Parts: sequence; C-alpha cells; structure tokens
Amino acid sequence: MTLERRSPFQIELDRVQETVLHMAGLAEDLVERSLQALRDRDIEAAKAVRKADDAIDALEVELDERVLALLALQGPLAKDLRFVFAASKAANDLERIGDHAVNIAKAVGRLSKHPPLPDVPQVWEMGILAQRMLASALTALINRDAGAAEAVIEADERIDDLRSATFRIIVSYMLEQPRYISPGLDLILIVQNLERVGDLATNVAEDVVFLVEGKQVRHARRGGSA
Repeated sequence: MTLERRSPFQIELDRVQETVLHMAGLAEDLVERSLQALRDRDIEAAKAVRKADDAIDALEVELDERVLALLALQGPLAKDLRFVFAASKAANDLERIGDHAVNIAKAVGRLSKHPPLPDVPQVWEMGILAQRMLASALTALINRDAGAAEAVIEADERIDDLRSATFRIIVSYMLEQPRYISPGLDLILIVQNLERVGDLATNVAEDVVFLVEGKQVRHARRGGSA
C-alpha cells in the first residue's frame, strides 16, 4: 500500500496553518496571563507577558515569509487562496492581540503602585468573554466553521455593552474618591484593550465567513456605523 504523496504546495499550506495555530496558542496564553497578573496584582507576571510577546512578533514575520513562498509555488485555487488570505489576516490580528495583552500588563504594573479600586465584576466578565471569543474564532478558522464564526460576531455587541457599563462604574468611583483617579484611568485602559481583543477576534470570525462562504460580512455589518 502506497501513501499518497503531498505536493510542495500542500506541505507549505499545512505549514501556514501550523504557524497560525502556534501564534494562536501564544496569543491566548498572553491574554490569560495578563488577566491573571491583574487579578493577583503581580508585577513580575506582568513583566513576563511583555517579554513573551516577542515570540508572536517573530512568528508573524515567519508566516509572512511562508505565505510568499506558498504563492510563489503556484497560483492557488480560489478556496486555498481564501485560506491564505484569512490566515495572513489572522496572523496580523493575533500579533495585535499580543500587543493588547502587553498593554494590559503594563497597566497592571502601574496599578500595583496604588490602592486597589473596589471590585468591578464587569472587568472579569469582559476578560472571560474576550478569551472565549478569541478561542472560538480560532477554532472556527481551523474547522472552517462559518456557524461558529457567526456566533463570535454576534458576541461582539455584548462586549461593547460591557465596556460602556464598566466605564460608567469606574468613572463613578473616580468622582467619589480622587485617590481612585490614577488607578481608574489604568483600569479604563485595560477595559479598552479587552474590548479590542474582542474586536480582533471578531475580525478573525468575519474572515472565516469569507473563507467558507466567499462573502464579506464586515462592511455589511458595520456599514451603518461611523
């Protein structure tokens, strides 16, 4: 029995997917670690997040090189070309998610120098939701699952609502107690970065819909907004 030989094109396509998976694992880990550093007010853990981001940056460069090599081998068919397009965009979004995790970690370092604010449960709800959206979007990409991707897109509205509610709570603390102004500003920054993680997960999900169904949903969904 002879095993079917894979073409150089298929081998390189698999390598692109493997690189995206590696980036995805690192990005998810950085978001998780930055939130744990926030929960524990752990400066050393926050510093470790900042150092670990370099690995994601290096993988993005590697993936760009793989995509160029892939396109140089032969002109991909439409479906394969859509995957290369989606993988390349996902890599860029994952690199930016790593940057947002670093932003959270930096804010944790500043927050630790101030008395803690009263607990804002919505921050943790946002963190859980952002992580869930990211994991679901990446699973949808690997499984080519448009239905799962649509669920991520729908969740984006919830994370936006949580951001607005969280801002109001934090600002109310800052108005009541001037000592909460500096840590409150950093917590607002953390909330903004969590919201951006949700946005970037949504970007990946929208690209999955394009990959599977060949239709753009990004502009159709956001066309009514400024």
